[in-house]
Amino acid sequence: MGELDLDALDAALEQDPDQTLTLVVEMSHATDERLRAAVRRLAPRLVLEQTRRGIPRNRGVSRPQQVPAQRGGDLDLDRSMEVIVAARAEDRMPGLDELTAVQWARPELALCLVIDHSGSMSGTRLTTAAVAAAAVVTFAPEEYAVLAFAATTRPLRALADTIGPTPTVERVLALRGHGTTGLSAALRAAQVQLAGARARRRVTILLSDCRATDEVDALPAARALDELVILAPAGDDDEARRLARDAGARIAGIGSVLDVPAALNRLLADDRV
Repeated sequence: MGELDLDALDAALEQDPDQTLTLVVEMSHATDERLRAAVRRLAPRLVLEQTRRGIPRNRGVSRPQQVPAQRGGDLDLDRSMEVIVAARAEDRMPGLDELTAVQWARPELALCLVIDHSGSMSGTRLTTAAVAAAAVVTFAPEEYAVLAFAATTRPLRALADTIGPTPTVERVLALRGHGTTGLSAALRAAQVQLAGARARRRVTILLSDCRATDEVDALPAARALDELVILAPAGDDDEARRLARDAGARIAGIGSVLDVPAALNRLLADDRV
């Protein structure tokens, strides 16, 4: 009791990573305190590791650019040394237009994940939400937000926050299901989050069956977004597909937990900007 067999866990992940990851998340609510504590330390890291497999690691990451020093940035001594030495030999100061600086390009992608937790949040559904958060962290490591909504919307990780990937996934794993589904307000909150992003692409990722229960039409809020991607449960996605069609969004049906990274990889590759 209270022990976690890591060798057995590794073997199970090799055999059935999807089911094993879901089992680990369920074990984070075990009645045995020692086991529950051990799993809760392990689960976020495990979700991140399993999600990142097969995802390109450099998508969305800003890259250094060499520019003339007169445009600002940090002086690139390696590239400028020859000019500096030559100018000194001529007993003069080198001009800014002769020197090279480094500037970091703005990130290519900002993401806001919007998680519907109005229903039950356990097992597969909670694991899918955690994997989606881990994928968002991987695709847009510089600019990302994670919101959770039921009757109201709350940030688990605002765009301006500085908390890292592991605590972000931990907060998702702590979600509990309750309340009505305020979809329109959640999409508007995502728009507010992404308004402050520097990235050229600003994409909202909605994890929901899109059945709003607060009688507020979500279509205007969906249409107001720069880009909307919907991840809906496979076999229960009629409302989600209707919203995607009417809003011009892209959609994927999620049949298993680890469908999420591949689905996002495919949907985000459709760069409409």
